[in-house]
Amino acid sequence: MIKSGLLALALLSAPVVGHAQATRTWVSGVGDDVNPCSRTAPCKTFAGAISKTAAGGEINVLDPGGFGTVTITKSITIGTDPALGGTLNASTNGILINAAATDTVTLRGLVIMGPTTGVSTGLNGVRILQAGAVNIENCYIYGNRAAAPNGNGIVALNSSGTLRLNVVNTLLSENGAASTGAGILVQPTGSGSAIVSFNHVTAIDNARGVQLDASSTSGSVKGTIANSNLSNNTLAGIHIVSAGATASIYITDTNSSNNAGGVNSIGAGAVALVNRSSFVGNAFGFQPLSGGLIQSYVNNAVTGNGADGAPTSTITPK
Repeated sequence: MIKSGLLALALLSAPVVGHAQATRTWVSGVGDDVNPCSRTAPCKTFAGAISKTAAGGEINVLDPGGFGTVTITKSITIGTDPALGGTLNASTNGILINAAATDTVTLRGLVIMGPTTGVSTGLNGVRILQAGAVNIENCYIYGNRAAAPNGNGIVALNSSGTLRLNVVNTLLSENGAASTGAGILVQPTGSGSAIVSFNHVTAIDNARGVQLDASSTSGSVKGTIANSNLSNNTLAGIHIVSAGATASIYITDTNSSNNAGGVNSIGAGAVALVNRSSFVGNAFGFQPLSGGLIQSYVNNAVTGNGADGAPTSTITPK
């Protein structure tokens, strides 16, 4: 009896062990969020899976489907390449990232879409409030037509620290309202800074293709656009804005055509360095305004625009 009582007491006083989070989880169109999100018992939504995935882990997609919007607050990878999964974000953000300044978030092989029938009410495809690095690879982001301050395929708004945003092999279309919004908008505030790398990005049929805006930060916005197509946008293909802080972009092997502006560089601190790129069929080809600089190598094609414009300086390759 004494032994039985001691055993019962030991069992009662033993700690309750919860289910450990997995480093890899799975979602499926026939899954259920009550499942452990394993490969054989997948979850139904990204939101259901993220709570069961450890920081630094990965959520994979088993079969094609829409898996709902999600808020990310830790390092994580979501998606599968080739693309299988996606979100439908009516009147909300497709994916909201508000992680620690040391966290890395990767989105891979996702279709993130606002509704495109009737009035498009998607706010933003991917909205980044805070993270150390965000990698967006092999994604299709479209249909975010909400009015300002929304209406972007990808928008980065960090107010402190330096965000590294890398977008590769990604298509952004049908984002932005009549005079606001962009395929990609990078607009830190406060003391926030951003370093961007856009490679093999296609931004078409948006309000603007790519916009880097340092008008609300004491930090800087800088980076590269390479091997990309930023065309058929109602405003500028490339739009760089500054109110004194550094906003600089190196553009190489890129086409920005049939927009209202090929490349705009506006305000002291705004610098666009252009190499081996084409600006054809725009209303304005090169448009430096209010102290903004466009530094052009002589190997660019700037022709057939309503007004070709001129760079503020010319560089001869060595």
